[in-house]
Amino acid sequence: MKLIFCIASLILGISFSQSQTIYHHAKIYTVDEAFNIAESFAVKDGKIEGVGSLTQLKAQFPSYSLIDLKGKYIYPGFIDAHCHFLGLGLSKQMVDLKGTKSMDEVIQRCVAFDKKFPSSILFGRGWDQNDWVDKSFPTNEQLNKLFPNKIVILKRIDGHAALCNDFVLNLAKITCSLKVDGGEIICRNNKPSGVLIDNAVDLVMTNVTALDENYIYQSLKLAQTECLSYGLTTVVDAGLELDTLQKIQHIYDQNLLKIRFSGMYAASEKCLKYIKQNSNSLSKTNNQLFSVNGIKIYADGALGSRGACLKQPYSDRENHYGFLLTPLKQINEIAALAMQKNLQMNVHCIGDSASFIVMNVMGKYLKGINDKRWRIEHAQVIGSSDFDMFKKFSILPSVQPTHATSDMPWAENRLGSKRISNAYAYKKLLNQNGYIALGTDFPVEDVSTFKTFYASCIRKDSDGNPNDGFQIENALTREETIKGMTIWAAKSIFEEYSRGSIEKGKSADFIVLDQDLMQVKESKILSTQVLATYINGEKVFEKK
Repeated sequence: MKLIFCIASLILGISFSQSQTIYHHAKIYTVDEAFNIAESFAVKDGKIEGVGSLTQLKAQFPSYSLIDLKGKYIYPGFIDAHCHFLGLGLSKQMVDLKGTKSMDEVIQRCVAFDKKFPSSILFGRGWDQNDWVDKSFPTNEQLNKLFPNKIVILKRIDGHAALCNDFVLNLAKITCSLKVDGGEIICRNNKPSGVLIDNAVDLVMTNVTALDENYIYQSLKLAQTECLSYGLTTVVDAGLELDTLQKIQHIYDQNLLKIRFSGMYAASEKCLKYIKQNSNSLSKTNNQLFSVNGIKIYADGALGSRGACLKQPYSDRENHYGFLLTPLKQINEIAALAMQKNLQMNVHCIGDSASFIVMNVMGKYLKGINDKRWRIEHAQVIGSSDFDMFKKFSILPSVQPTHATSDMPWAENRLGSKRISNAYAYKKLLNQNGYIALGTDFPVEDVSTFKTFYASCIRKDSDGNPNDGFQIENALTREETIKGMTIWAAKSIFEEYSRGSIEKGKSADFIVLDQDLMQVKESKILSTQVLATYINGEKVFEKK
């Protein structure tokens, strides 16, 4: 009995010492209000107990164990304010078409994937005709020959267009005479080419059955592994269906995932009906890692597929203005519902017309300065006279810096030399309310937090182009960028008092880097490595 007691005491002692720890010998960016730098901080039971010098903390917490961080660089855990966490996991179980240089390469990857993972459905994502020699939309002839009897849906990199084979088109009864509100069926020679734009994609997605919970869990595990390796401790998934959110909540209730998840309801009929009938809904949960705070609406499409809704016609397509995907009446109804249920209204707006329409609707309900934190997602093209609406109605811009460097080779062709100056204007947006939330929109863009940082403050792509930076006057500083990836991103989901900085009382979500992002040479930023990621004081990733 005595031996058992001693062993139990030893085990408890180890557990106790690990839950009470002082991390020291590091350069710690606290990202507090003064952006102070510290050398040590203390953690107890997943919470930060104190920040300061090692001498101070040892005196204050004499029983705490010590962990030497060996001079490395500590930042609060990164938060991706707009991504598709489940989509990333699902993309790892489909054909990766990013970086393809031609339709022939798309076909080659599809064939290779189908041989390795044969199935009745072939999904893919990531093609971008703007990267090809022939920049026109592709057609589906080769898909029809190679895959005549299976569902093939290959989404464009932005998710706002898809290339489908005739088997799918016939299932969905798609013809050139079919009219789609907020979408388009691209035809060639009076026949559907296989390319569908925006709401037209939904016509074929109905042929895909709902995902079971285990498939979702396996997808999220894959996504979590990659996110943690880039120092992400919180992800904000921008729009999921009700049954999917409920399955994800159940997964979290079983403590099967480590990363923090904040979701948004899709603006579907099922989600909206649920929100109306359930005052607490999924936004109230006992699991501190899981939350749902808002409703995600699509006002328009993407600039790359010319679906973004513009005030004036596209510079490279005569008399084409893009699409308003959600009718104005419905935008008003959702705004009223969000206000009633105290949920965020988060609206995808790429074009200047979309943002103008949506912010005017928001203004009717917000009425002036407020703390509702309704969000314009992307805020890519803003009318020159519309920036002040962000400040007037306390609307939060949620942007993805790598969109700027991905789009810069062709964006001016779409917008012209005048409008482009008000596109990807992050500094102008920051100046409205004094904060801005940064994300990636992965898997549309790379998960890499360091590419986000680089694109935000250096305004170059991963190849170092352009030499002087893209519209460098709208670059954020390094400090602003770090805030946008931590404390401001936390604020965008009402979590700035519980995480986003290394301060007493907050969750011990932090990362260890091998280089100092605030000081490292521009040329070395992208080579930065995450050595360890901690959530609630638990090491959830360590670089091998």
